[in-house]
Amino acid sequence: MRRLWTPAWIVRHVAMVVLVVGFLGLGWWQLSRAAGGNPISWGYAVEWPVFAGFVVFVWWREVRHQLRDTEAADPVAVPESPPAMAVPDSPPAARTARPAVRRPIRATRAGVTVPDGDDPELTAYNRYLRWLTENPGARPGDYPG
Repeated sequence: MRRLWTPAWIVRHVAMVVLVVGFLGLGWWQLSRAAGGNPISWGYAVEWPVFAGFVVFVWWREVRHQLRDTEAADPVAVPESPPAMAVPDSPPAARTARPAVRRPIRATRAGVTVPDGDDPELTAYNRYLRWLTENPGARPGDYPG
């Protein structure tokens, strides 16, 4: 809970309270205008409390996210006895290690040669596409042809 009382979080808490109070006040103001005979204000009288609810939702989601990050940062306790499913020959560090993040693998594709056909526009377009495939970091405007 200490992480929620840093200066950045105090600013977030204060901003949430100010926005919610402001939005609810604007909703009350629109409700009084609607009761005075302004029919458009009925929509705004509903809209401002919805905005206040959205601010509370985002704030609560961020608090929960911060608390989950705090729990994940805690060191994992090493059990005294090996788990039942662990391999007895494995070192203790291997039993308690977290799974590694798997990175995506970039697969290279073999180039397909397309014979030049009778249509010159199709041939030029195929050359353009082949150039884009061979130069993945290039922009379409860099095409020399």
